[in-house]
Amino acid sequence: MAKPEYHIFVCAQQRPDGHPRGSCGAKGAGNLLQHFSERLVAHNLFNKVSLVATGCLGPCRAGANVLVYPGGVLYMDIKPEDVDSIISQHLVAGDPWADKIAPDEVWQ
Repeated sequence: MAKPEYHIFVCAQQRPDGHPRGSCGAKGAGNLLQHFSERLVAHNLFNKVSLVATGCLGPCRAGANVLVYPGGVLYMDIKPEDVDSIISQHLVAGDPWADKIAPDEVWQ
C-alpha cells in the first residue's frame, strides 16, 4: 500500500449504558466505520486513505467523532449520511467540511 494522503480516525469507544461520558460506540460508530469503508471504495480512495477505528478521541458528548489528518480536523456528531460530504469536500476537494467541524469549546 502506498503512503496514505489522509488518515481518518473513527472513534469506536464503547462504554456501558449509563456511563456519564457516553460513547461514540453507543452513537452508531460501528455503522459509521462500515459506511466510511464502503464509500471510500466507491470513490476509489481506498489506496489514498487510511481508515482506523480508535478508542476515545476526547469530547465524548460531541460523538460520534471523526478525526482527519493531516490538519487534525475533528468532525462531531457524524452520521452515515455525513460521510459523502466529508469525502467529497475534505478528501477530494481539499477543504474541510465546515458544517460538522467541532468548535474549540468542545474540548473544554
